[in-house]
Amino acid sequence: GCSPSALRGVMQALEHVLLETAEAWEHEGIAAGEVRPIIGAVDETFLERMMLVFMDLVSGYLLFEEVAEDRTYTTWYALVEARLEALGVGVVYLVSDRAKALIKLAEQGLACLSIPDVFHLIHDLVKSYSLAICGPLRQARQALHQARESLTTCQASPRSSEEAQQAQAAVETCEAEVERWERVHSTYRHHLETVSLIVHPWRICNSTPQTSQDVERRLHVEIDAITACIATHGLPAKKKAVEKVRKQLAGVSALVDLWWQRVWHDVQHVALTPMWQRWVDEHVLPLMYWQHQVARTRCPRRKAKLLQALESVQDAFDTHVITAQLAPEVLADWKAWAAEHAKAFQRASSAVEGRNGALAQLHHNQRGLPKRRYKVWTVLHNFDCRAPDGTTPAARFFRRGFPDLFETVLSTIDDLPRPRRRNQAMALTG
Repeated sequence: GCSPSALRGVMQALEHVLLETAEAWEHEGIAAGEVRPIIGAVDETFLERMMLVFMDLVSGYLLFEEVAEDRTYTTWYALVEARLEALGVGVVYLVSDRAKALIKLAEQGLACLSIPDVFHLIHDLVKSYSLAICGPLRQARQALHQARESLTTCQASPRSSEEAQQAQAAVETCEAEVERWERVHSTYRHHLETVSLIVHPWRICNSTPQTSQDVERRLHVEIDAITACIATHGLPAKKKAVEKVRKQLAGVSALVDLWWQRVWHDVQHVALTPMWQRWVDEHVLPLMYWQHQVARTRCPRRKAKLLQALESVQDAFDTHVITAQLAPEVLADWKAWAAEHAKAFQRASSAVEGRNGALAQLHHNQRGLPKRRYKVWTVLHNFDCRAPDGTTPAARFFRRGFPDLFETVLSTIDDLPRPRRRNQAMALTG
């Protein structure tokens, strides 16, 4: 085998080649001029050092993962501005938590919308009320278990019928209490799911287009329903938490109008008749949008509702007169256009959260990482992490293919150094 120092030298050479290769490929991608405006997510993660993370949500491309001493607006803006200038692109909107520096970065530094993260919004609701609801439910189930054990003991021993009747009554009381808290929990979960299902450009029930005002109004109705449910069952009200959530509803809803504006700005050069406009609004766009959402959703209940919406739109799309009239290649172009816009509706920064979790696992598994290795992991994510369709984040971001990273880097590395050969004469005399 090779000595540790020889392997260390090979690893350092690999790191150097990886960074050089990624830099060269990125320059090629920029020169091609296919980079679209960024829909970004910004967040920080804490490993051995604090790292600031900036990702394009549509492609998953990491624009940077930089070690920083602080997370102030000045630090964020310097890093983001330098990266955008190198890429020659702007930002459509930023999705983030409600940190003041991140809001200022979007609204003042980049002159774009700062969209509250739906993931964090729902998490704030969960932190506020889940324990208050799940605690009594858990206690009721424990009490029911104990009551059933007592009833079983009474039935198995020669005790009076009065004791058995009391034990049976205790079981029935506990069952009623469990049913009550299960209903509360089910109602609470239903409202949380509804909050998530509201934030779309269409109503999920009938796929009719909705505006930011519609979305905000419906979100307030759901928050009111949650607080009413809590008050009805005597649970403690979390006024500050609810107020924090309410302040974010207008920002979350603003994404809907912004998305529709970009859609119609994209087709303003095409003179569409009212019939064609309805076909785009209510058929081809929702068809590709619901397909995209179904593919991304894991929760079985929400996925079932999305599938129902997709099937309904699919039937209407297939039977529409415009669909039947279009040539296959023209229809494919419309679908591709709609799919691009469907991917541009990004309401959560969960992709960044997932990346932070992956970095934390890598950091733990390798007992910490050298500072230079952070950039290597960024390169591996951008140019070697493949989606089910075989594309990498870099290929999606720059809209062009790149050679296989592993083969490219391996071709520049010489054979591993052979181990030192011992002197045979010394080995024999020894």
